[in-house]
Amino acid sequence: MKISLWKTFYIKPNEIGILYQRSDFQKILQPGTYNYFGRHWNVKTYDLNQPESQIENLELLLRNHSAELQPHLLVVKTAFNETALVRCGQNWVSVAPNQLKAFWRGFIEVESHVFNLDENLELPAEFVQQLRVNTLNGIKKFQIFEYEIGLLYVQNNFVRPLVTGEYAFWAVNRDVSVRTLSRMIPNPEFPLEDILISQHPDFVEAYCKTVELQNQQVAIARYQGKVISILPPCSRKLFWRDVEVEVIDISTDAKLSSDLVAELVVGLPEAVILSLNSLHIAYIPPQYVGLLYINQEFQTQLQSGNHAWWVFGRSVNTEIFDLRQQTMELSGQDILSKDKVPLRLNLTAGYRITDPLTAKNRLSDLTSYLYKELQFALRGAVGEKTLDALLEDKGAIDSSIFDYIHQKTADYGIEIDSVGVKDIILPGEIKTILGKVVEAEKIAQANVIRRREETAATRSMLNTAKVMEDNPVALRLKELEVLERIAEKIEKIQVNGSLDSILTDLVRMNRD
Repeated sequence: MKISLWKTFYIKPNEIGILYQRSDFQKILQPGTYNYFGRHWNVKTYDLNQPESQIENLELLLRNHSAELQPHLLVVKTAFNETALVRCGQNWVSVAPNQLKAFWRGFIEVESHVFNLDENLELPAEFVQQLRVNTLNGIKKFQIFEYEIGLLYVQNNFVRPLVTGEYAFWAVNRDVSVRTLSRMIPNPEFPLEDILISQHPDFVEAYCKTVELQNQQVAIARYQGKVISILPPCSRKLFWRDVEVEVIDISTDAKLSSDLVAELVVGLPEAVILSLNSLHIAYIPPQYVGLLYINQEFQTQLQSGNHAWWVFGRSVNTEIFDLRQQTMELSGQDILSKDKVPLRLNLTAGYRITDPLTAKNRLSDLTSYLYKELQFALRGAVGEKTLDALLEDKGAIDSSIFDYIHQKTADYGIEIDSVGVKDIILPGEIKTILGKVVEAEKIAQANVIRRREETAATRSMLNTAKVMEDNPVALRLKELEVLERIAEKIEKIQVNGSLDSILTDLVRMNRD
């Protein structure tokens, strides 16, 4: 058996090899065929289509054989504060801090760029453009559109603003973020506004308008003429620079001017909604009057219209009174008359409030007081009269009640205009008795009338008889009148003899 001590190695055109004897590096082998005598030769090949080399013990080889390896390898070594970008043809590879990497030269074009993280985390613009379609470990990309402003934060600390454009930052062992704010929103939610105002005045001065209010100040922020925010006292807020801010001192007068009332109370819905938590709004209708109380103290009377006050640091209340005539109904009042007849009455009273402040100060509940006094007046007026007196003169009840209630309400800012009992309702058995009484009275009246008419008729007949007794012609005319009335009801008359016999002797009448 023949044993060959020659070893043959073939390196493909897209490969490169490293020749080892035993475990010792000897040389770099380019593509081709190689023969070596002995058993201890060994070759490791690497595909050049994958430019990043995966050489074992790379650091040791570079330390001992740097001169032999440098022509074939692009070596990238980063410190603890460095990163690197390696371009391999059209592709890019990122290298983290404290890394050692090597890339094969020649087959694919490679180049490296090292970055000092202590100097700047941002990649230059030329790299950002080239990295457009790549996602690399340790790099974050951000796009700021033309209607936005970006705020760059590193480890949650604000660094600087970012204008329109595309950015990339190293985010190795640290948190890098960008918070975008829309320029189209005039009052965006700036992150940590107080920190921006106190720690980054350059940014605030360049892009923002700062509002800082004292204890007795409020502010109205407007954008393009529209109210976008109402700020309470002691507040601090950032807006974009094109926002207009009106600061108002409310230490002496908390009432809004008519212009502000028109804008904030009856203006656009957005402004009205913003005003709800900042204002006390009172609408006084026509024919009404309002009473204004600030911190529980009366201030003034309010005429009809819209009114508004700032509520910060004070309590504002308004009460509205109707000055028109009003009606109060007392229904179903059960009262005994003087002769112990139970009655049910309905009363109506008309009244007006003439002095709202007096009514408010002296009466806790105006309607309850008036209702109670009307009850007392009605009971007093009815209880003093018998049923017959009540039925004969209901107006006396009204007068009695009016005099009583007018005296009771005169000192409370209330004027009574009218009082009237609408209904007096009797129990069923009393109604029956009264019905019989009325019936008897009417029957008696009918009998009197009938007798009077009979007497008149008899007297008339007597007068007629006296006239006919003295005048035969009148008697004959009366006889003819009677005959005529009789003849109207008879269809056939038979006459025997002369006309004298008809009138004096015999008249025979036949009805078929």
